Amino acid sequence: MKITCVKTSLIGAALLASVGVLNAQDKPVIATVVKIAGIPWFNRMDVGVKEFAASTPSVVASQSGPATSDAAQQLKIIDDLVARKVNALAVVPMDPAVIEGVLKRAMDRGIVVVTHEADNQKNTNANIEAFDNAAYGTALNEKLAACMGQKGKWTSFVGSLGSRTHLQWVDAGAQNAKKYAGMTLVDAKNESFDDANKTYEKAKEILRKHPDLKGFQSSAGNDVLGIGRAIEEAGLQGKVCLVGTGLPNPSAKLLESGAISAIGFWDPKDAGIAMNKAAMLLLEKKPLTDGIDLGVKGYEKVRVAKGPGKGLLLTGNAMVIVDKATYKPYMF
Repeated sequence: MKITCVKTSLIGAALLASVGVLNAQDKPVIATVVKIAGIPWFNRMDVGVKEFAASTPSVVASQSGPATSDAAQQLKIIDDLVARKVNALAVVPMDPAVIEGVLKRAMDRGIVVVTHEADNQKNTNANIEAFDNAAYGTALNEKLAACMGQKGKWTSFVGSLGSRTHLQWVDAGAQNAKKYAGMTLVDAKNESFDDANKTYEKAKEILRKHPDLKGFQSSAGNDVLGIGRAIEEAGLQGKVCLVGTGLPNPSAKLLESGAISAIGFWDPKDAGIAMNKAAMLLLEKKPLTDGIDLGVKGYEKVRVAKGPGKGLLLTGNAMVIVDKATYKPYMF
């Protein structure tokens, strides 16, 4: 526990120190704040933020986030950045509702706000989604249904009950499964807090409770690793299906063993670039118009619509779903 606290402190301190120095250089500062620092998904996003920074010398861009899945810790980091008067925030909210107040304060102070995975965020200039979330959740569930032979018990996992996109995905999955009279959803929306070990323990518990369970649909990037481990240890490969969000490189061994049936994802690197590119355009007072090309794969022709607040809702086309036979071209 002490290590976690130190890690969070160091991440925040390092970013805030850099912000102070970089502001002195009179360059606009774009601060990306993710759900959790140090996990594969957001390590990959950091690659994109660094790539954007290297290719855009007119701005300064960096990434930070809490060391654990904690909306209150994320709120504190954002609050500190607002106090430091960064020029723009690019945020992947753990829980959009928790940070509405601090984002409003940021916007009232003239700070540009761009969010990701939060199409219900009201206090944002623009929220960027990698794809239509209902379509993604449906696609994952269709893959699960095919694996299960369209019958049997299945369950779902979310990172947290406040994670907007995770709820959209599993709700769309549940709606899709209603097409199949033989599929029965049990113990829905288990919270994993994007912790593979917690997911592993919960998955074992569910398998004990429902020994006839046939499928899992999961949401957070680490969920497939924990659930897949539980399936593999129980020798249930080929008997219990697992389809969820995950990255190819961390998932490779479990895909090969059959413990993971399929994964869905978008490249966090490209999402990081897209968020920062949108923030830069807004800082330059350039419009985000329908069909805009943000310069990265999956965001070449972005749909732009009105968001739930005063901002815009941007939707890309970056969905990828792969299985054992098709994951290798995407090894990140």
